[in-house]
Amino acid sequence: MNKLALYCRIGFEKEVAAEITDKATERGVFGFARVQENSGYVIFECYQAGEADKLAREIPFQQLIFARQIIVISDLLTNLDPTDRVSPIIEKFHQFSPQFNLKQSTEIWVETADTNEAKELLGFCRKFTVPLRQALRKQGWLQCQEIKKSGVTLHCLFIANNACYIGYSYNNNHSAHFMGIPRLKFPMDAPSRSTLKLEDAILTFIPAEQEAKRLNENMIGVDLGACPGGWTYQLVRRGLFVYAVDHGKMAASLHDTGRIEHCPEDGFKFQPPKRKKIDWLVCDMVEQPSRITDLISKWLLNGWCRETIFNLKLPMKKRYQEVQKCLQQLSDSLDSQGIKFRLQAKHLYHDREEITVHIQLISHGVTQ
Repeated sequence: MNKLALYCRIGFEKEVAAEITDKATERGVFGFARVQENSGYVIFECYQAGEADKLAREIPFQQLIFARQIIVISDLLTNLDPTDRVSPIIEKFHQFSPQFNLKQSTEIWVETADTNEAKELLGFCRKFTVPLRQALRKQGWLQCQEIKKSGVTLHCLFIANNACYIGYSYNNNHSAHFMGIPRLKFPMDAPSRSTLKLEDAILTFIPAEQEAKRLNENMIGVDLGACPGGWTYQLVRRGLFVYAVDHGKMAASLHDTGRIEHCPEDGFKFQPPKRKKIDWLVCDMVEQPSRITDLISKWLLNGWCRETIFNLKLPMKKRYQEVQKCLQQLSDSLDSQGIKFRLQAKHLYHDREEITVHIQLISHGVTQ
């Protein structure tokens, strides 16, 4: 098995290909990416057998910016008989036996790409999951829920109802969501759908067991470019008091909470009130990524906040290069001042032509 499949948002296949190629090269693994524009996935083929599994284990999934999921796959199964698709799939899974004990598998996800065309396959995938799961359990697989984190998830990636890739992902190094997509419900009292971006980011970047400690009623946040309040809403619902910075109007429902102060100012010129300890800075302004990078650097270098989540709006061309440039600039500026930090970046499901970045400042190994 020498291939990986990486899911992504349609239109970002080239970015995924560039990223996985770089990550593989860093680990001495060489191969080539097969890119089909607007397909919603990329196939990366390693030159040496077994190296796809190595990458699936060794590349920290959270470090992949543009990939929604990473799985080790077999060659494409084609011309599946509509009367018996299960048998050739089971036979293909048996080929994984030398890699690991299939009894450690915990689930089967029958998936397709996240495209308008492929969505027609989702109904088929849901129906097919039942007989396939039953057949896998008859093989003695999918039995190990008690070792879920140390096991593997099995995947079938259908690109047509008679063609699919068979694969697996490691439970301790993959997206825990079907198709790599978190299912979030839009809060009816939220001012805008952009609120899902920040909720997605918080769930992605902050471990659930740490959220109450790192976002609570004893903290203060700043939302730059806040109008009408989609991101402010996520902070307020977690108890923070928020300085909402924007010349535009904020939703009345947020004023009613008593947890915000509207600051009708330019987000690039705003400075936090003196003698106020700002715990969180969030920002979703529509500006050039280089300007946002400079702005966030200023806040962090001045010690104006301890943790931040912000979006970088990407250009139509050279998106991967722009991301690398901005993240490197942020890292260099903090390193130059001896500031310790954790940086994560992800092209989240609710992002479009942008990525979301999270930076947490660290002091002597302890979160500030």
